[in-house]
Amino acid sequence: MRKAVLYIAMSLDGYIADKNGGVGWLSGHGTEENSGSYESFAESVDTIIMGWNTYEQIVTELSPESWVYEDMQSYIVTHRKQAAKDGILFTDESPVSLIERLKQREGKDIWVCGGANLAQQAVAAGLIDVYRISVIPAILGGGVRLFGETEQEHLLRLKDVQTYDGIAELIYEKRE
Repeated sequence: MRKAVLYIAMSLDGYIADKNGGVGWLSGHGTEENSGSYESFAESVDTIIMGWNTYEQIVTELSPESWVYEDMQSYIVTHRKQAAKDGILFTDESPVSLIERLKQREGKDIWVCGGANLAQQAVAAGLIDVYRISVIPAILGGGVRLFGETEQEHLLRLKDVQTYDGIAELIYEKRE
């Protein structure tokens, strides 16, 4: 069965966006050529799920000229009615049922990209199999928290730690 992978970056104090929703702080020291794990990770997934705010930030700020995930089937979870575009489906299906349904299909792993609300729902439902969290060397002091309050504990097993350009990528799997 396919795995759902939360591959995301956060500040040292646990935020995925600053107080204004910005992500301009998402960088390392800027002293190394190593771009991290993205390329090898992207080869392991063929499906990406994100919320509307993440989608909107990508298409208006981060990559307005082209859809950077064109090699993946993209699902944008939103209540807005939008027509599908090349490889991009807009859905009002709950993130939980969408992930459960996609895990049953053939294919590579599923990237749970964000935002926080979508990720929190997937975590609460126990659907995240692998957590790949890149900790950025920044303390924001406020903003959009990756993990909120949860009803239950989620125990994980550390599988690997990678570092590049001041960023620590922590890779955890769900403990069974």
